[in-house]
Amino acid sequence: MAYDTRELFARLIQCEAGGEGVNGMAAVATVIMNRATISYGEFARVSKGGDVRNIITQPGQFTCMRESVGGAYNSQNVYNMAPEEIHYQIVDWAMAGGRLPGVDESIFFFNPYSSTCPTYFPTRVGVIHNRVGDHCFYQPTPSYAQT
Repeated sequence: MAYDTRELFARLIQCEAGGEGVNGMAAVATVIMNRATISYGEFARVSKGGDVRNIITQPGQFTCMRESVGGAYNSQNVYNMAPEEIHYQIVDWAMAGGRLPGVDESIFFFNPYSSTCPTYFPTRVGVIHNRVGDHCFYQPTPSYAQT
């Protein structure tokens, strides 16, 4: 089923950060919008001038966008989500220019399943900026510009 961008974004927020509270969901929404608006590097080319849907659907970026992981069905995917009003509110806030302070320049995030965040995002394209809930958020390094 094809979803419009708002619906897909809300489903992605619920799937990627639904258990992280409002700040965790807002942090992930901030990263998505930062990727859509950055003026250089890989995400600038993918977004083609700010297309959020291109960022969300970029292959290999979000586990929740995959129906299978490692050859097995991934039940934790956007097609199995049922967003609630809060997910739409966060999407609307982010698309209107809202950014969560503390991750406002971050373009990468992940859950390290550890109490500490690695200093660098894998391949050193990001450096730790902050942690919100279980996710670590990373700002681009000079290496990112070469992507």
